[in-house]
Amino acid sequence: MSITKPFEISKRLIFEAWKRVKLNRGSYGVDLQSIQDFEEKIGDNLYKLWNRMSSGSYFPPSVRQVEIPKSSGGKRALGIPTVADRIAQTAVTMVLEPEIDPIFHPDSYGFRPGRSAIDAVSITRQRCWQYDWVIDLDIKGFFDNIDHGLMMKAVRKHTKTKWIQLYVERWLKAPVQLQDGALRIREKGTPQGGVVSPLLANLFLHYAFDYWMKRNYPYIHFARYADDIIVHCRTEIEAENMIGVIKERLKQCDLEIHPEKTRIAYCKDSNRKLKKPLVNFDFLGFTFRPRKVVTKKGQTFTGFNPAIAEKAKKRISKTIRSWKLQRWSAHSIEDIAKALNPVIRGWINYYGNFYKSELARIAKILDFALIRWARKKFRKLKRSYRRSRKYLHRVRRQNPCLFSHWRMLRY
Repeated sequence: MSITKPFEISKRLIFEAWKRVKLNRGSYGVDLQSIQDFEEKIGDNLYKLWNRMSSGSYFPPSVRQVEIPKSSGGKRALGIPTVADRIAQTAVTMVLEPEIDPIFHPDSYGFRPGRSAIDAVSITRQRCWQYDWVIDLDIKGFFDNIDHGLMMKAVRKHTKTKWIQLYVERWLKAPVQLQDGALRIREKGTPQGGVVSPLLANLFLHYAFDYWMKRNYPYIHFARYADDIIVHCRTEIEAENMIGVIKERLKQCDLEIHPEKTRIAYCKDSNRKLKKPLVNFDFLGFTFRPRKVVTKKGQTFTGFNPAIAEKAKKRISKTIRSWKLQRWSAHSIEDIAKALNPVIRGWINYYGNFYKSELARIAKILDFALIRWARKKFRKLKRSYRRSRKYLHRVRRQNPCLFSHWRMLRY
């Protein structure tokens, strides 16, 4: 006798969700089970998850909280679900995302298929040339303050699939396990780190901000990447007024503008002569400010453009130092290149989209780390920085494509 499940969930969906989770890797949750551990009994584990989700008896375990340093100082709390819970969240995302992504605003760029942070930076650069003023908008503790009632209202509006509604609500309420093992009940917010959280955050801000802006201020352009928002204005008075009305709108959704991090900046270039104290802002790892531009004819002017932010440079420099390449003396330079090039390429492919020349400092720090490695590796170079530098230059001439920054940057 076949037993009918309350919810029709395809086994294929759970398996495809597992493949995505495995590809993305990730750390263990509160059950300490790694992806490798989960895969040892993959058939039993996936069947158990599908059976519970189909019967409505799946209750998400608590989320393991970890803290990572923020570029602006302090720490950011991330929530790490278990492997099984990541698979369940991925399955929901695979069904829910195609239903709601088409309704999102074209200037919402974060965590959406076919859109990227570079797209958001590019459109912001273009609009900084068109509009004199920007609001660098910061929402205070956005992920920690999402109202569950408003969130579920939006979810129910866009999907009638009962099992998705059920499990989204359970994920919102799942407790957080702190680093000391204590459990914290969550009455609002959604943990950063969950697979479904970015989609839910986009849906919440679609109604809290994007759709509201489109309906009430269609002439005001903006770019939003998750909770990072840049708003373009024609005048300083318009910018000040917009901060006021946005503040009131977010208050209606139980959100708050960060009073210290929300700022108005002037997009100064050769055609804009006002003297204003703030002529820069940061967005997605780039600093927008007046910069020298040279035309193809050799003419120079001041343009308002993005380049890698100082905070990003410091973060990358810290990462390079943390590698401690001088301790890699047992490895060849080819081994080091193979290990580091994927990371270096990632930096260049992202930050090199605008003012690639600003990455020269990163390249020099990388080369200095390689020189330290050479001095430790070869006895004859140990006491001479000059000889070590010549050695590295010789390797670079012989194999200019060995390291990604040698091939992709000119400095």
